[in-house]
Formats: sequence, structure tokens, C-alpha cells
Amino acid sequence: MSNANNPYAASGAPYRVSVNSGAEQPVKGALIKDTTTQGFAADVIQESKNQPVLVDFWAPWCGPCRQLAPALERVVKESAGRVKLVKMNIDEHPSIPGQLGIQSIPAVVAFVGGQAVDGFMGAIPESQIRAFIDRVAKGIAPPDVFAEALDAARLAVEQGDFAAAKDIYGAILEQEPGKPEAISALAGLLIDEKDMAGASALLDTVPADRRNSPELAALAARLELDQQASALGDFAEAEAKVIANPADPQARFDLALMQNARGMRDEAAESLLTIVKADKAWNDGAARAQLLKFFEAWGAGDAATLSARRRLSSLLFA
Repeated sequence: MSNANNPYAASGAPYRVSVNSGAEQPVKGALIKDTTTQGFAADVIQESKNQPVLVDFWAPWCGPCRQLAPALERVVKESAGRVKLVKMNIDEHPSIPGQLGIQSIPAVVAFVGGQAVDGFMGAIPESQIRAFIDRVAKGIAPPDVFAEALDAARLAVEQGDFAAAKDIYGAILEQEPGKPEAISALAGLLIDEKDMAGASALLDTVPADRRNSPELAALAARLELDQQASALGDFAEAEAKVIANPADPQARFDLALMQNARGMRDEAAESLLTIVKADKAWNDGAARAQLLKFFEAWGAGDAATLSARRRLSSLLFA
């Protein structure tokens, strides 16, 4: 997703997603890096205790190395974090390949758990590279390379630093457009800020095969409810209609939509429950159906959902 399509990617100081290393850097860059003699222990030996690491021993003058590198890097990126790739220039750093007995390049050695476990030599085809990575990473689930960034964003929200949280979520989406966790969280912040157009545009970027998650469904419901409430007019007038005619179910129904849009969840639930209590069948059960939409938007574990659901059950099945 480019900045043109993701206006929330940067709103000030750029946030770079950090992955395992403690240094702030793009996620894709963290999957492939150069190392030195001094950095080999941390980049390869220690890191291979977290996930498999492939070491590509190469040199600038090596034609087969230049042939292998693009295919190897492409397959590593496609592996979505199952392995990392570390590249070592043997001209600049000859001691490590010498200790490992590397006598011909390109040579790729796989490290797992701090030990060299497999390898190959020469510019092999992509199909063989994939088979090699599958063999090395067999049974190892892809790590969530965004976990730390998502945790940082959640902490920023808890601390009330919504601008920082939006920056982090935007940075994640720069690295993986369409990531549901980041989109749902960022869209939720935009809805809280009443930026409905921004939230709607963001949700439109979600790939079709990822739109069925409960979080995204809840956000879509929130947007729909806000659109309904916006069309109803002035809140004070809606309250006045209910006060003037408490038995008018339509007036109370409209007020419930506006109460929900203002974050008055308990009051909105009470308005609809009052309608259900008076006439369950009013408008083909519209009050009950609307209450269920509220539950979807609020979330199953929300306190208002739990309380109203209990009361609705009592009214329906008493």
C-alpha cells in the first residue's frame, strides 16, 4: 500500500516496525541482512535459536552468486518469515567461511538451534531453493513478525497516545497491506474520532478473503449504525419526541440509534428493550434486530452487550 492509498501511514515522525533485533527497521529488510565476522554470532548463531537462518556466502566477482541471489531472496520473502537470510561477503570476512570449510561459492548453509544443519552449493533453481527451505523449516510455523509493533500500538492506545498508535498501525500496513489486525484497530480509532470517511476507505482496502473476521464485521456494523444515526437529525429533538410521546416506538427507536452514535450504549439498549417489552412484533421485530446489530458492533464481551443480552433473553423467553 503506498502512502497515496494509505493516508494514515505517516502523520509525523515515521515509525519503523521493529522485528526481534531491537533496532527499528522495516519488516522485509529484517528478513534479509548482511553480516560481518563480529556480527555472525548474534545474526546467525543466536538468531537461529529463534528460527532457521540461511547464510549465503558470496563474493562480488562470483557470477553464479549474482545469479543465485535474486532467486534466493525472492523465495525467502515468499516464505513469510519461516526463515531468515543472512549474507556474508567472503572477501571482506574470510574467517567464518574458512572455519566452516567453505571452499566454493555460492554456498548456502542453514543454521537451526545454533548449529549448521544443512546446505547446498551452486546456483540452483527456485524450485530446489523452495524444497530446501521447506526441509529446513519443516514443522515450524511462520512467526508473527508484527507482534511487537501491534503490542506497542495497543500500549499507546492504553496511554492515550492515539497519534502514535495511528503511526504504528500505518507503518505495519506499509509493510503488509491488508493486515486485518492493523486495519481493524486503525479503523476503530478513526471511528472513535468520528472520521467515518477515513475508516470506510480503510476497510475498503481489506482483501475480499479477509473480510469475514469478527473484528472487521463489528467495524462495518459501527459504520452502518453511524450512517443511520446521521440521517435522523438533532439529538435534542429526538429526546423531546420520546418525552412528549413515550409510547411512540419509532421515536424511541430513532433515539436509540442516536444514543449509540454518541457512545451511550446502556441508554441505547434500554430504549430498544423498552420497545421489545411493549411490543415484540413492532415493525417485524425491528427493535430486536437493531439490538442484535448493536451487539455485533459492540462486541460479544462488551459489558453493555452482556447486560442487554440477558435482559433481551428474559423478555423473549419469559
